[in-house]
Amino acid sequence: MEEVPPGYVAVGRIGPAWGVRGDVKVIPLVDKRERLAPGHEVTVDGKRRVIESSRWQKGIVYLKLSGIDDRDAASTLRERFLVVPEGELEPLPAGQYYRFQLIGLTVRNAAGSSLGRVTDVLTTGANDVYVVQGERGEILVPATDEVIKEIDLERGEMVIEEVAGLIPEPRRKR
Repeated sequence: MEEVPPGYVAVGRIGPAWGVRGDVKVIPLVDKRERLAPGHEVTVDGKRRVIESSRWQKGIVYLKLSGIDDRDAASTLRERFLVVPEGELEPLPAGQYYRFQLIGLTVRNAAGSSLGRVTDVLTTGANDVYVVQGERGEILVPATDEVIKEIDLERGEMVIEEVAGLIPEPRRKR
């Protein structure tokens, strides 16, 4: 699987070629449609490209990228990330975070005990869910105000309220 270069953020993952003129089907990894709108630049496969056209349909975006003019060229990009430099992202309102900012945060309970690190963010119908890996195994933490008490990016830390049934018992050593 392709890695996102340091200092960049993935804004989409390219799927199959679509049509014969070089369009690609993209799974967006951002909530803002403007980021994948015509005129914006993205880097894919190490090359900077301009989004010439975009069409959204059922959560998927179909893009035409500059320099990709036929199905064969589009097919070579399958499974590649569309990335942008972190510095080009728009600042978010207080209390909102980009996914890349959350991955790797240390998660602690209100008493200060470490529960592990955020390894993934899952999108569900109601709210996001943070996947935390630690000594107790995998913990699925709902991203709600009831559970998430603090996120401090400077300290690299998230504090959660332990809700009954959320945290498994510590694993016993054999």
